[in-house]
Amino acid sequence: MNTISMASYRSSQRLNPLSLLAQLSSRQANGCLQISSGSVSWSVYLEQGKLIYASDSTDPFERLDRHLRQLSRQIPTLVSAVRVQVRLLFESDLENQSSPTPDYRAICWLVEQQYLSPVQAATLIEELAEEVIRSLLALREGAHQLIPQDQFGELPKFCRIELRTLVERCHEQLRRQQPAPSTPATPQTQPDASAQNGDRTNKLELLQKSTPAPQPASVSNKANPAAPTSTNNKKKVTYTIACIDDSATVLNAINSFLDDKSFSVVMINDPVRALMQVVRIKPDLILLDVEMPNLDGYELCSLLRKHSLFKNTPIIMVTGHTGFLDRAKAKLVRASGYLTKPFNQSELLKIVFKHLS
Repeated sequence: MNTISMASYRSSQRLNPLSLLAQLSSRQANGCLQISSGSVSWSVYLEQGKLIYASDSTDPFERLDRHLRQLSRQIPTLVSAVRVQVRLLFESDLENQSSPTPDYRAICWLVEQQYLSPVQAATLIEELAEEVIRSLLALREGAHQLIPQDQFGELPKFCRIELRTLVERCHEQLRRQQPAPSTPATPQTQPDASAQNGDRTNKLELLQKSTPAPQPASVSNKANPAAPTSTNNKKKVTYTIACIDDSATVLNAINSFLDDKSFSVVMINDPVRALMQVVRIKPDLILLDVEMPNLDGYELCSLLRKHSLFKNTPIIMVTGHTGFLDRAKAKLVRASGYLTKPFNQSELLKIVFKHLS
């Protein structure tokens, strides 16, 4: 086992990531290779020259969520409720810098809670690594250093990926993406499939687009080959969400964002009759639009709070107004939260699960 040390270079220093990673692989390096260029940094975790994990600073939890959405097609229990819970639990560690690997810890938690098997975690890690290494190989200058300490401590290690094989595969993918010489008879190379996969477009102008999802990468050299590939079935919890809004377009848009087995969405477009309907269905959470005819959201929230059934039910006010007076009104009627338009699916799910949990 050989551990090599490298000095940091200035950001203006030329960098050849392909050669650097090949050197680390051949010397069976241990530790964390850290590379920075401008405002972006990369971390490649190695053990005896094999890759344990790779990440970068460009919204790692958004990248993790995209890959988890892909996996959810094969893993029924990996619903959006679980994915949002992962971000709520670990994304703050990234902002506080309290943990060097919060996205890896999130994967460990998913295995611990039996949402992923160790083999599925290994698959996920290699798919994430391919995306990170591809972006790293495009660098031409930057600073780098190898930190020899073990960054994972007592965390489980799900795979040891052949670094040279992974880098060669990523390099070949990048080479294929480059346009062919400009001749009339030579067609352009097709773009990466990850650029073609996107989430649903917005049904409302006030709702923003979601992030595109890449195609899953191939998997090889996984640890624990005998581990089971199926995930234990967990008891599913279904939450009833009442959405009160006089606009059918808004209701349908929110319903599409909450289109998950974790939710049973009830859409109510008549604020006057809303109280009776809410009493009948007894929802776990209420999304309440502020601006409605005849009875605005603040008045309806006040009426709901006076009913014994809804003294503690989470009521989220949904509005485009963000002024101090509007927030003061919401507080006076004892609203639980405030969701400001425009919002995307991630923001909606975060506030929903924040109050449901």
